[in-house]
Amino acid sequence: MTAPTKLVRLSEVLTRTGYSRAWIYKLIAQGRFPPSVKIGSRSIAFIESEIDEWINRRIAESRGEAA
Repeated sequence: MTAPTKLVRLSEVLTRTGYSRAWIYKLIAQGRFPPSVKIGSRSIAFIESEIDEWINRRIAESRGEAA
């Protein structure tokens, strides 16, 4: 059985990454960050597992490890 997909809001992504809102949007536009999911007319979220994977890849890359 797979774990349910959990969505996290932008504020949580900002906390986890330490990046600003503008920088996250820039990375998304460049295809360098997981895309958001529209959850309402003015609301977005991100898939938690994709954010965790992205963070882990950044850590591995900074340490010279293969991801």
